[in-house]
Amino acid sequence: MTEKELIAAVEAVIFAAGSPIPIKRIVQAFEECAEIKILEIVEKLIKKYSSDEYGIAIVKLGESVQMCSKKVYGDYVRRAMELKKNTPLSQAAFEVLAVIAYNQPVTKAFVEQVRGVDCSGVVGSLCAKGLVEEKGRLELPGRPLVYGTTDNFLRCFGVSSLDELPRPEPSEESQNDNDSGNNSDNTEQALSESSDEQASVNTNDISDDN
Repeated sequence: MTEKELIAAVEAVIFAAGSPIPIKRIVQAFEECAEIKILEIVEKLIKKYSSDEYGIAIVKLGESVQMCSKKVYGDYVRRAMELKKNTPLSQAAFEVLAVIAYNQPVTKAFVEQVRGVDCSGVVGSLCAKGLVEEKGRLELPGRPLVYGTTDNFLRCFGVSSLDELPRPEPSEESQNDNDSGNNSDNTEQALSESSDEQASVNTNDISDDN
């Protein structure tokens, strides 16, 4: 297989996957090629589609990649696919998402301690929307579930990893008190700023029906 054919084959795999596909799986599909070679090709494709001459992009989501349309053409895609524009996340959902994103993996009890109210419905809604998922259980009495964000969360906020999220600045109260609840407003504000500043964010994917 020539270099050009190999690049085309990797491109085809990413396109056919539709949803985020682990880079490791792409490497496994080309077992006759060196891993570093496939990784180089993936990076070449990401750079290629970052050009303004393409209406689609290949985005890196943690250890996965996905081909998707660029935000700037979202309205045209919606019209053609007859997709309805979703309403933004509610303030409560945004706050819960911020607590989980900046402290994961966390239990529902931790989120409720930070916010001071029951969060069962909101956590369930975020899971249904694919922004949050169960990450396992703690080895504690009752073995409570712990939650974390998903690859879809990264895509919606236009980042490749959680390290790219803006870090919340500690408040004066939190500097004098280690109670995590004192810094909850700052984490929500930082996450909100990320959705406002990232050009590739599709805020219509971050929706809440309530």
